[in-house]
Amino acid sequence: MPQDDSCCRICSRGYYSCRWKHLSENNRKCACCWFSVVTVVSLLSLCWIYICLVTFNDQDDVNWHSFTKLKWWVNWFMVLIIISAVLTSYCVLLLLFALFQVALGESLDLHWLHKIFLFLGVTLIACGVAGISCMWEKEWPTVLLSLQATAPFLQFGAVGALTLLSPFILRGFHTAMEKWSKFLMAVVFVAMSAAIFVCPLFISSPCLIKRTELPEKPKLIGHRGAPMLAPENTMMSFSRSISCGVIAFETDVQLSKDRIPFLMHDNNSEFLLRTTNVKEKFPDQNVSHSTHLTWEELQSLNAGEWFLKTDPFRSVSKLTEEEMETARNQTIPSLDQLLNLAKQHNISVIFDLYNPDKENDSEVIVSTILNSKFDPSLVLWLPPEKREYVIKTAPGFIQVYKNEREMLDKNGKYLNVKYSNLSIKEIRRLRNDNVTVNLWVVNERWLFSLLWCAGASSVTTNSCHLLKDMDQPDWVMEPSTYKKIWITVDIASILIMTGLFIFQCKTHRSSHRQGIGEGTPFLHTG
Repeated sequence: MPQDDSCCRICSRGYYSCRWKHLSENNRKCACCWFSVVTVVSLLSLCWIYICLVTFNDQDDVNWHSFTKLKWWVNWFMVLIIISAVLTSYCVLLLLFALFQVALGESLDLHWLHKIFLFLGVTLIACGVAGISCMWEKEWPTVLLSLQATAPFLQFGAVGALTLLSPFILRGFHTAMEKWSKFLMAVVFVAMSAAIFVCPLFISSPCLIKRTELPEKPKLIGHRGAPMLAPENTMMSFSRSISCGVIAFETDVQLSKDRIPFLMHDNNSEFLLRTTNVKEKFPDQNVSHSTHLTWEELQSLNAGEWFLKTDPFRSVSKLTEEEMETARNQTIPSLDQLLNLAKQHNISVIFDLYNPDKENDSEVIVSTILNSKFDPSLVLWLPPEKREYVIKTAPGFIQVYKNEREMLDKNGKYLNVKYSNLSIKEIRRLRNDNVTVNLWVVNERWLFSLLWCAGASSVTTNSCHLLKDMDQPDWVMEPSTYKKIWITVDIASILIMTGLFIFQCKTHRSSHRQGIGEGTPFLHTG
């Protein structure tokens, strides 16, 4: 079989270009430009899928925002993850075929259909980045925070990728005809290599510590119970969280028309629409506010069927038939019911107060808690409204603050903030000052591991059943060990690339002499 008709070459041509003839010199230059485009888009798609994966911890934010606009609950974030994964796989595969073409000495004539898909891919990535910047800007700190968990390993991967790609880059350097193009390639390659090799000098991670210095594992607070195992803010959800060893139930309190405190997160125009069958039960009634329904009417609603239908965390399949039946029959619980459960298991309660103080809501809730004979020291009071009244009426409540400045002004010692609002240094400083730091909402192992190394006191989580089984962070490494690995990997890469460069120099010179000896017109100018 002729060389041009080998199976490898046919497959490579068929996927990458669907062309069989050799290119003209002008087309070759255009093909090289498109090869650069493929490389850049592949790198962009890898960066984009990384952003999607590290922001997966906050997928509920995207789904909730979509729900407020569409009034239709769908896991839009998972749709985005799937599309992004397909795009990244496609781009990386296309780049691999391009490198395969180079290795076989084939032309790089990118098919027009690939060009269209690459354009669509860039458009998707641009829209995604613009969407985060405009509508989800608070998520960028999460991406930066994630680098403290992944940067050491990303650097090792980058060195490996650079080493694997170096033969192709060096080959392009030797075959380049113009001196300026050789110079440009050399400068870019050396600069990129140097940046990758020395970037660990700028990498810091709380998990680069000695194991003996590892802080205590953060305690777990059940976010609306255990919403991955049962419908959120139901008695089943809080009961399931007890087996996770949570130290507190986190919930959301509102008041009914007849002034009964009950548990429900959604409020205003979204009130009851997502988690109950209120549309079926009261189709013609205005239910945009908690005070539009009595406690008896609220109790008549089903608060569990939605969980089985929408499967918000893709966890329903893990439930037994008995658990599914229990979930299907859940109703909206009152604050009294939660306090009774917490009292039985000596678990604290922390909550947000929605629609606060329309009609002295804080007073009603404080009265409800005091009348229940619940241990005041287990109440973590978070709502800032009427805090002075609460301190005076229920001095046994532990006051929890949402920002450090307010906490310091009130001489408090309990802080509850979003995990991305505090730096690692700030967390450590606060812990050294004996401040209890709770961070919300932490669902992914990498993030929990990072905050564990940083010294967080506790985290509010949807995935208490997963985090409870962790007996150590995903990784902990002594700084001296990391330094040795870093230097070893860099030296090995430099030696391999130097060897490849010398080998290709000798091969190129040998081919050049052989070509002149056989009369090949290398120097022919016409």
